[in-house]
Amino acid sequence: MPELPEVEAASRIARRAVRGETIAEVEVLHPAQRRSLPRRAAQALAGDRVTRVARRAKYQVLHLASGRSLVVHFRMAGDWGVTSPGESLPRHSRVALRFTSGRALVLVDPRALCTVTVVEAGDRPLPELGPEADRPSFSAAHLGRALRDRATAIKPLLLDQSIVAGIGNIYASEALWRARLDPRRPGRDVQPAEVKRVVAAVHRVMREALAHPERYYQDGEDGLRFRVYDREGQPCRRCRGPIQRITQAGRSTYWCPACQR
Repeated sequence: MPELPEVEAASRIARRAVRGETIAEVEVLHPAQRRSLPRRAAQALAGDRVTRVARRAKYQVLHLASGRSLVVHFRMAGDWGVTSPGESLPRHSRVALRFTSGRALVLVDPRALCTVTVVEAGDRPLPELGPEADRPSFSAAHLGRALRDRATAIKPLLLDQSIVAGIGNIYASEALWRARLDPRRPGRDVQPAEVKRVVAAVHRVMREALAHPERYYQDGEDGLRFRVYDREGQPCRRCRGPIQRITQAGRSTYWCPACQR
């Protein structure tokens, strides 16, 4: 699933492509998308203008001149495509925002799980979310309060968007590896010094990922930038112990039992 850095990279594409553009029509190209964007709501967008594109956690918000907004969630595999006048839509196109300039911003998703929702002016566009994972507001003091008295393991707690916004399965595993913390540790058992390490590790993995414009950029000695994610059975890059995979809250967690305590 695209996480904060990948959604931010996609938001940069949308900002460059559509800010100031006027919507000519919105095409809903797959039945699954009509649940969040009915035909009538899509048709009512014609003539509105995109004033800015924002990102909050894993959501993108296209603000419109009318005061309405379009909230986009990529879910598991969504991404943006941009087409020039006369160019065919990409494969797996699900929603196409066509502009009077002839350009189009296209939501591409092979699994058809992505959503586009119209939020009327004055309505709250997003659920309650915690501080952004890459911002100073995600601090040791904040995380320490969130973990207090929680019996849930630290890894699932980092996936809770009301605690910290934008972290998913990949960066939670990566951050806990950098912090040398066992992902199974109950939140209430994580000590203040360890909380500081987790926050610093989250900030570091986010900073590194955001520095690269492409999604899941390639780097490192074996062609992958991930230190632990999706490396089950391979040697830990720190202690050479074998990386293991466990399931937590229905998601895969990758970790090194030898050096994450």
